[in-house]
Amino acid sequence: MEFKDYYSALGVQRDASEEAIRTAYRKLARKYHPDVSKEPDADARMRAVNEAYDVLRDKEKRAAYDALADRVARGGSAAQDGFEPPPGWDEGFEFHRGAGPADHADFSEFFSSLFGQAQQRHAQRRQEHARGEDHHAAIDIPLETAYTGGEREITLRALEIDAQGQPQWVTRTLRVKIPAGVHPGQYIRLAGQGLPGHGGEPAGDLYLEVRIAAHKLYRVEGRDVVLTLPITPTEAALGAQVRVPTPGGGMIEVGIPRSARSGLRLRLKGRGLPGKTPGDMYLLLDIALPPADSAAARQAYEDLGRASAAFQPRRHLGV
Repeated sequence: MEFKDYYSALGVQRDASEEAIRTAYRKLARKYHPDVSKEPDADARMRAVNEAYDVLRDKEKRAAYDALADRVARGGSAAQDGFEPPPGWDEGFEFHRGAGPADHADFSEFFSSLFGQAQQRHAQRRQEHARGEDHHAAIDIPLETAYTGGEREITLRALEIDAQGQPQWVTRTLRVKIPAGVHPGQYIRLAGQGLPGHGGEPAGDLYLEVRIAAHKLYRVEGRDVVLTLPITPTEAALGAQVRVPTPGGGMIEVGIPRSARSGLRLRLKGRGLPGKTPGDMYLLLDIALPPADSAAARQAYEDLGRASAAFQPRRHLGV
């Protein structure tokens, strides 16, 4: 049996924080989940990632695993095929998990040798008296909903343990209230919508990670919103007042300064995602050239060329 390096499986350092471990797990789960991954070994990689996360997200399991890794390192190579956990290695540790051991069926022999017996010793206790496990999912919302708030109906599939201790897929539909001002990466907590508790203990919670869907006009950067604003050469050179749509609805007039250039960002304070400290809206100027598709347009370009003959945009290139 081979010693498993769970930190390497998640691509994190041994001193990684709980948040870093969660982030690494979510990234790998999106990459290797069998429903979406095109990797040839997605199933095996997903099982390895799930196993590593099961241990490292649990403080007791992680502490016990770290102690064992230190002990193995002092006694020789941890990668030997003949590895066996030393007797009493888990003394002083108690492992907790909201669900039963049935969902560990695909985990490695290494995992079973370490935590299988420990979980069996505490399974009855957990079933008799334990709060339900929390669940996590993602929800995509339109940008407009992030501004105004609203309700959204979502359908979720979750692997739950039935009364016989067997895993089964359960589908449910929930109505979710979206508060105004949510931003990407924020969590919406639905109390009591996780796994049911045991022995009169409450159910766990469901945490929905907010993601804002791509928009045809705006790009979201944290709490800020960016709009690429096309302007004419005349507006850029002489300045102008132009009308601009806003994600919160309606139009506003914005002043374009004289001698504006492409790439210039104009800040509209407080026009980003709402909140206690609202974000800003940025206008990214983009000078759009009129096509020279008529005699009048070509003549106008020729007149402009003669009038601005002293303008040398490539002077800094030495040409």
